[in-house]
Amino acid sequence: MAHSHVLLGAQATPAVPDVRRISLADLREALAKGVDDFYAMPTHAMFLCVVYPLIGLLLARLAFGYSILPLIYPLASGFALLGPVAALALYEMSRRREAGKPVSVANAFDVLRSSSIGAIVALALLLFAIFGLWVMIADAIYTANFGYAHPESITGFMREVLTTPAGWMLILVGNGVGFLFAVLVLSIAVVSFPLLLDRDVGAAVALLTSLRAVAKNPVTMAAWGLIVAALLALGSAPLFLGLPIVLPILGHATWHLYRKVVSADSSPAPTVRPLPTQHRSAADFPAALFPWQRK
Repeated sequence: MAHSHVLLGAQATPAVPDVRRISLADLREALAKGVDDFYAMPTHAMFLCVVYPLIGLLLARLAFGYSILPLIYPLASGFALLGPVAALALYEMSRRREAGKPVSVANAFDVLRSSSIGAIVALALLLFAIFGLWVMIADAIYTANFGYAHPESITGFMREVLTTPAGWMLILVGNGVGFLFAVLVLSIAVVSFPLLLDRDVGAAVALLTSLRAVAKNPVTMAAWGLIVAALLALGSAPLFLGLPIVLPILGHATWHLYRKVVSADSSPAPTVRPLPTQHRSAADFPAALFPWQRK
């Protein structure tokens, strides 16, 4: 039964959400609402806590050697593959604001107590597997063109990539394969995570609904993918400093895009387990860290 719930949701016979046809004007409106949510609920601090430590780790690693250089671009571009997972809290904040409910950072993580959490984790693991596969393939493409030798400097690496036939082949093949990965993730995740946050439909239904949304709106969804790629590229240069602004806006906008594309009112809303109210003494530590063991 647990596996059935993860895949198909709360209903014995899952209702298939309706998918609407949308236009480029709907994309503009979704982005505008995303910007409005960002101004109303500044969530950049959530990403500052993640982005800047990553920058520090990257710079520290470069200071001790350049072996990571060939993977910097695949890792940065591959971040878009994990974006739907990273934006879960943003979807929840936009959902609550749209419904007129109180919004706080604490509310943003109510998803962890949602009955849809199993399906969300299942799809998140799928995206992490795709991301890992992309990094391995990107590394294999680099090795096929440049061998196993590590770059000796940043300038030397850039010169080899930009001015040699092997570098041009790396750019051509790497970006071509990366494009296919991006299309795959866009197709399976553009509305699936917001749908699971909004309705208890299961991972399989959410994934299929996302595929149907892309199939029904191929041009519009392709335009959305280009918008996401362009904004991520803009936010990533230099040193990912713009991502704390770009990522929240895209996350909020994705929620509003979902609301325009999918009508899932016939499916049940997920239930949220209430927070425990009993007080625990200091003597309960560390057992208090494991609530599922409470009687």
